Amino acid sequence: MNDATRGTGGPGDGTRAVRAGLPEPVKHEPTLPGPVFAAHFHLPGDPTGPYTYGRDENPTWTLLERAIGELEAPGRDDVEALVFASGMAAISAVLFSQLRAGDAVVLPDDGYQALPLARAQLEAYGIEVRTAPTGGDAQLGVLDGAKLLWIETPSNPGLDVCDVRRLADAAHAQGALVAVDNTLATPLGQRPLELGADFAVASGTKQLTGHGDVLLGYVTGQDAEAMAAVRRWRKIVGAIPGPMEAWLAHRSIATLQLRVERQNATALRLAEALRERPEVTGLRYPGLPDDPSHKIASQQMRRYGCVVSFTLPSRERADRFLDALRLVDDATSFGGVRSTAERRGRWGGDAVAEGFVRFSVGAEDPEDLIADVLRALDVTAG
Repeated sequence: MNDATRGTGGPGDGTRAVRAGLPEPVKHEPTLPGPVFAAHFHLPGDPTGPYTYGRDENPTWTLLERAIGELEAPGRDDVEALVFASGMAAISAVLFSQLRAGDAVVLPDDGYQALPLARAQLEAYGIEVRTAPTGGDAQLGVLDGAKLLWIETPSNPGLDVCDVRRLADAAHAQGALVAVDNTLATPLGQRPLELGADFAVASGTKQLTGHGDVLLGYVTGQDAEAMAAVRRWRKIVGAIPGPMEAWLAHRSIATLQLRVERQNATALRLAEALRERPEVTGLRYPGLPDDPSHKIASQQMRRYGCVVSFTLPSRERADRFLDALRLVDDATSFGGVRSTAERRGRWGGDAVAEGFVRFSVGAEDPEDLIADVLRALDVTAG
């Protein structure tokens, strides 16, 4: 794995996360100002300046957006970040601000389960939607003439990986824009803009904030005109985060590097332990040297993520296993400090086996967590 945290010549990831987005110090002021609750601002005369109305801008968003920009594109002043009320709000903003009737878009057919909802709406607007798997860079095969390529790598929940730079180069050669869902990797695991993407999009609900108590999304981009359209879409639909959520997210980013290091290291250890279990099949974790995605993941990712996926022999076995866990919550989502796992097939919409388990590794002591998982497998073996 390429762990060059100082690849830009600047500070390391821990230092950057702790300091990201902080304002210049002012005597007697807090280092991170509290949330600004305001629907409107004093605005005599002409409506100039950054803060006019609460749907357009908020000082708490500004600091958070600055922090996210510093993580996704350190050392660059030409990248803009915009925060949204949720990850799907951010995804929708890119899709619906960049596409028009008659355009074609390429989506992964193994991505986040809400993408089919977006697909149905896109098609209702007269936009052609093509799909292909993430693995093997299969989206290249349906790229011809598309206006936008949407990449999700690693994919959720299957953890396949594609070559972002290869896909981005091919898309740009045809005049298409490229968006990468960076939710699972986080900016500390992967920087899509450095790999050639036009947009890096993510659900900040997951590991970025990491405590399971905030819904948030964001878009970062380096094309001013494209980002202006994303901003306009946010204003039109009002998909804005509350100031408290934005403040909590910024507060949480300070511990991102600490959480990522613990969670990713434990995820690898858990995957290694699961590899030895005969009842476990289809084990996927990009950090495993024998994982099908390991080679390309190692070329473009700096860390491999906190999610491990695997399949147990049946739906019943998976349900018993989840029920037997003591340190793991049976819950959806991923990236939190408390480990979660779920039988993903219960939602429908994902092409996975009934016994497929998506396991999100938290910040528990690795020995305790792995012992709990192995015990749960043992007691449900009958």
